Amino acid sequence: MRIALFVTCLADAVFPDVGRATVTLLERLGHEVVFPPTQTCCGQMHVNTGYQREAVPLVRHHVEAFEPYDVVVAPSGSCVGSVRHQHAMVARGAGDEALAGRATAVAARTYELSELLVDVLGVEDVGAWFPHRVTYHPTCHSLRMLRVDDKPLRLLRHVRGMTLLELPDADQCCGFGGTFALKNADTSTAMLADKMRNVVASGAEVATAGDSSCLMHIGGGLSRLRTGTRTLHLAEILAATG
Repeated sequence: MRIALFVTCLADAVFPDVGRATVTLLERLGHEVVFPPTQTCCGQMHVNTGYQREAVPLVRHHVEAFEPYDVVVAPSGSCVGSVRHQHAMVARGAGDEALAGRATAVAARTYELSELLVDVLGVEDVGAWFPHRVTYHPTCHSLRMLRVDDKPLRLLRHVRGMTLLELPDADQCCGFGGTFALKNADTSTAMLADKMRNVVASGAEVATAGDSSCLMHIGGGLSRLRTGTRTLHLAEILAATG
């Protein structure tokens, strides 16, 4: 299968290993991965902060970049959530029904990584080997907006050498929420403290998730406390073979 990678801003600018791991994993499974070079931000940040009019050119550009492809994957529940639930809305809000229709069509073939693996490619055992104690944090957008349910856990349970540990109160938000962490810093810090306490209590060496943004938030806190627990994106664990 030929798959277009929507790498996302964070993977492109801050966590490039996540994008590389996604490609490594899919190619190992026998699929061709292409990178549309014109892709930019999907516009989620603009929409979430009330700048819907300014997001319209980004939505149009995203549609133009990914329209030629039958399958699109992103290592981010947050960004896929934006494509599916915001793009058509933004276009309609601007009175552009034609763009809304095109955005809906692109959204219908855009998948978060675990969705693509389990629902589209029909695979749960990806041949990974990662000999560490790991706990999984289900990010808000993947859990509540995309409803990926236990797909990431089903993939992690097949990773050889790994001990998967339950995260207490796993469904609680980590407190990042994009600009929420900036505008509501005290509340965000309190939510992060609860999440870190639960990560440490799990006994895990590594905390994983499907969104680099949440891992950046959690990982920053864990490193400042010198807990010895690190964060790693789901794609990086699934791509590992030793």
